Amino acid sequence: MRVAVIGGGPGGLYAAALLKRLDPSREITVWERNAPDETFGFGVVLSDETLGGIEHADPVVYDALQRHFVRWDDIDIVHRGATHRSGGHGFAALGRRRLLQILHDRCRSLGVDLRFSTEAPHPDTLSAGYDLVIAADGVHSTTRAAYADAFRPRLTEHRCRYIWLAADFPFDAFRFEIAETEHGVMQLHGYPYAADASTVIVEMREEVWKAAGFDDATPRESIERCAKIFADALRGRPLHSNNSVWTTFRTVVNEHWSHANVVLLGDAAHTAHFSIGSGTKLAVEDALALAACLEEQPDTARASAAYEQERKPVVASTQRAARASLEWFENLGLYLGQPPRQFAFNLLTRSRRVTHDNLRLRDARFTEAVEREFGCPPATPPMFTPFRLRGLTLRNRVVVSPMDMYSATDGVPGDFHLVHLGARALGGAGLVMTEMVCVSEEGRITPGCTGLYTGRQAEGWRRVTDFVHTQAPGTAIGVQLGHAGRKGSTKPMWEGMDEPLPRGNWPLVAASPLPYKPDSQTPRQLSRAQLTDIREQFTAAAWRAARAGFDLLELHCAHGYLLSGFLSPLTNHRTDAYGGSPERRLRFPLEVFDAVRAVWPAERPMTVRISATDWAEGGTRAEDAVETARAFAAHGADAIDVSTGQVVAEERPEFGRSYQTPFADRIRHEAGVPVIAVGAISSWDDVNSLILAGRTDLCALGRPHLYDPHWTLHAAAEQGYDGPGAVWPAPYRAGSRRPQTGRTDAPKPRLSLTGF
Repeated sequence: MRVAVIGGGPGGLYAAALLKRLDPSREITVWERNAPDETFGFGVVLSDETLGGIEHADPVVYDALQRHFVRWDDIDIVHRGATHRSGGHGFAALGRRRLLQILHDRCRSLGVDLRFSTEAPHPDTLSAGYDLVIAADGVHSTTRAAYADAFRPRLTEHRCRYIWLAADFPFDAFRFEIAETEHGVMQLHGYPYAADASTVIVEMREEVWKAAGFDDATPRESIERCAKIFADALRGRPLHSNNSVWTTFRTVVNEHWSHANVVLLGDAAHTAHFSIGSGTKLAVEDALALAACLEEQPDTARASAAYEQERKPVVASTQRAARASLEWFENLGLYLGQPPRQFAFNLLTRSRRVTHDNLRLRDARFTEAVEREFGCPPATPPMFTPFRLRGLTLRNRVVVSPMDMYSATDGVPGDFHLVHLGARALGGAGLVMTEMVCVSEEGRITPGCTGLYTGRQAEGWRRVTDFVHTQAPGTAIGVQLGHAGRKGSTKPMWEGMDEPLPRGNWPLVAASPLPYKPDSQTPRQLSRAQLTDIREQFTAAAWRAARAGFDLLELHCAHGYLLSGFLSPLTNHRTDAYGGSPERRLRFPLEVFDAVRAVWPAERPMTVRISATDWAEGGTRAEDAVETARAFAAHGADAIDVSTGQVVAEERPEFGRSYQTPFADRIRHEAGVPVIAVGAISSWDDVNSLILAGRTDLCALGRPHLYDPHWTLHAAAEQGYDGPGAVWPAPYRAGSRRPQTGRTDAPKPRLSLTGF
């Protein structure tokens, strides 16, 4: 087998060494355009997981790495003159040149042909002459560009400039230092990689970089300025360059990783921001997986497919974490006013890979100090601290998210709703929300939607609120009022989400006459008179909701329903006073809000749910959502419930764990209004992490509460919490401890015998 490797970075070299070690008969050639000792950057950080894979695959390389590693456990966060140290993290690093030298030596000892200072032949030539071509030619991969139609890459430039430098002394911890300069915020990322050297990365937003004059500075001037700005961190010592230049990080994602007999590896296939230290790690893990797949599969085509199938989900997860970390540093200015320890906790948990529970295991003292500063009573997890909205105090930070049940008859909530909402109220959440309750018969999503447009419906809801207040004292219940708009007259979700009814349809209305999907009914554009009628329907429903005993009212302005349809430029094409500019698009939702607030009891809070992005070109963006939140807050909204999407059918959401939380985080800090975060928040550890970091005030969970109506009480039991934030109903107290599942204390065997 003849193998060509384009690119002599760690990933390409390690792939060559592994393939030659596994089969010495392979003819393997590596082309590297640079000289052997010419490389970008200084230090490389590898995780214990990656090192374990290296040790198993090639003990020779592992032993050589071990002899040169610098190890440390601490992270220092330096901000506004205060240094907060968190321990127990565990890092291992070495110089990039040293790593390459180890891999060069290993390749040579195995018989790999290394060709330095030599451009690789065109990929077409290599593909024709070799059985396998491994393109490890980096973020600017010419191979990827040559076969762009096949690989279908997506390259995203980000907002910060950074420069990769070095200092001639070792930091004693991974150091993050924040400098608030006259030009804006700058940050230093630093870590040791040798007994006498550290990597230093200086990063800042593009506009700060320009304001500080770095765009016109020579390389030497840039380095000297950086050393001066971070003189305290550097102990007054200079910084050093390795042909270092300011650059912008580029995220690389490829739809496909292989084409014919060419396969992408490392930065050519994917990149992950340096703030989570994953570039070399991912490349080495790619090499391990590719080598294993070539051993396991009968031919290169199936090996390439297996390699891609194995690595893509892992890389996607890492890239989501890296994106969260990257965006946290891009938006660093939002958090500067946080209390010092909360700021440090926020930084440490920015990627969501490190969580509250994980950090408690690593450094309990630091985590407990953050909790005290936040205001957690002793032995109280953050999620069980109370929160006040107007005259309502919630005993914990957990919300049962609104979930449409489509189980009503004539809009009347029945036994199902009593049991559904009653069970979740007994389950310990601080606030239980109804599904979207419709303000008119024509405003329903499906024939099974509940309403508040008749007295009989209000009586049905009174039965539910009475149960919650009597049987689950301390739990609040809120109503979400909405109108389906152009997304009405459809089947229940489980019969076909957003699919029109086969019969019995009712006419639809919307901001503009645009169908939701090609086969959806086209709505009528609302006239001025109809707008007035709908506003009065909302106020009448709110009046009934108050008499029905609800503690909180939420106005549904999200997910493409009627009020949301006014907010998005994709669904509001009006040319009158209710369309056009953002202010005009806000006009009708604000009119409805004001009318509802006027009849809703003054001591009871009102919230508004919005879609913070349409996930579609030309639609609502995060910055638009901040202005929308500001407008509602100015009109008296007590909190903004921050969801995303479902406004247009052609959306392209970026799903992932807690994927909507950054939008709530931004609104909380920029608009200065309390927020409710939603979207794939699935664990109590996530809730604790988000609350303690100050990214949200409340967390709304839907599917976890369908899986487990007592999710909140079980979260308390699993954390050993027994306090006022999670009160078990008297009949359920015997279940407040996890049941035993089997014997775990059996004696262990003292001796294992083999060979029989």
